[in-house]
Amino acid sequence: MSSRTLRPPTEGHMPSLEGATAWLNSPPLTAESLRGQTVLVQFWTYTCINWLRTLPYVRAWAERYRDQGLVVIGVHTPEFPFEKDLRNVRRAAQEMAVDYPIAVDTDYSVWDAFTNHYWPALYFVDARGLIRHHRFGEGDYGTSESVIQQLLAESGADDVPHDLVSVDGEGAEAAADWNDLESAENYVGYERTENFASPGGAQIDERHVYSTPGRLRLNQWALSGNWTMEAQATVLNEANGHITYRFHARDLHLVMGPTSRGTSPRFRVLLDGQPPGAAHGVDVDERGNGTLDQQRLYQLIRQPQPIADREFEIEFLDPGVEALAFTFG
Repeated sequence: MSSRTLRPPTEGHMPSLEGATAWLNSPPLTAESLRGQTVLVQFWTYTCINWLRTLPYVRAWAERYRDQGLVVIGVHTPEFPFEKDLRNVRRAAQEMAVDYPIAVDTDYSVWDAFTNHYWPALYFVDARGLIRHHRFGEGDYGTSESVIQQLLAESGADDVPHDLVSVDGEGAEAAADWNDLESAENYVGYERTENFASPGGAQIDERHVYSTPGRLRLNQWALSGNWTMEAQATVLNEANGHITYRFHARDLHLVMGPTSRGTSPRFRVLLDGQPPGAAHGVDVDERGNGTLDQQRLYQLIRQPQPIADREFEIEFLDPGVEALAFTFG
């Protein structure tokens, strides 16, 4: 469908941005000050793999349509406690080349004003300040860009392109292999985890020595070593703790990091009991070795075809580690 034929409906006025606790890359913006411009608002949080895979498109749209009057605003609303730290958000934005305005939404005020429920979420606002379209989650990039083109044309912008951007995401930003994806996101803290298989189950908020069963079924996971399972994270108390996960996907990521700023715990990854070799992700080498430098998403496995059920294992050689969520692609 070409942008000339799109007629996005009206979904109400753009809510206030005044609840933002800080702004990056821009002085504070308001819904009123943005009148007369086409605005794309995206809710994100920097460890979200679904957002990361949309980032190449949003980054490309921000650059391509800036001169025609598009303003892209990234509303960073944290999922995990460490994502509330402004230093972490600033560092992540710099490393990921998010150079458009960022409203830091630590208190969920902007999230609530939009009645939003998703990372990522896109809201398309016309020059009159009206929301004309939204998109929750990944995909449908052609429609999203066509809406941008239509709203820019309505605003009177000149020379609005009619073709679509072509992007090729790298690392964790690469599109998922949806045809081979049989493992879903799973949290490691007890509040939202599923399929935990260590004998005896989870010992909530207590130091405990766990073990791994002889065999895991698909999408089961287990701990071994001395860990404390908390509501949102599982924390390693002593060196040489392991997490094992049986999965079916091209990519495996783990949101994790050191529990103390300035430390760099080491880890080693195995795939079916062997170093990953050509199946290693961007954050480990072919032998499976890596280091935790920050609290973020780490890509640990990106395997070549064919994709089959595999058993992933990560051993942490040093204590002081927290693991929060597995995601796949």
